[in-house]
Amino acid sequence: MTKRYFTKVGDVLKKFRSDEDKYISREFQKYGYDLAEELGDLKNKSLYIKLAKETRRGLLEAARNFVKDAYNVKSKPRLFMWKLSELRKAKQNPKSK
Repeated sequence: MTKRYFTKVGDVLKKFRSDEDKYISREFQKYGYDLAEELGDLKNKSLYIKLAKETRRGLLEAARNFVKDAYNVKSKPRLFMWKLSELRKAKQNPKSK
């Protein structure tokens, strides 16, 4: 029979991850929170969670990539919302050739 030893409190605390998402239960919540964090707008994280829930992911990804590729941006959240509205307009009114 093997002996079991107590683990030190310090070892247990080293394994503890305090940065886990405590109140996130759905995938869209995680995506919205990560988007808000990437844009530096945690103050309005509920807006991004709502967008992640109700907006097609392709549009959000396109706007997100546009902001990531932009250089020397004053306001990433403002640029993101502008690009998202432009993508929505383009989707609603496709140009006929």
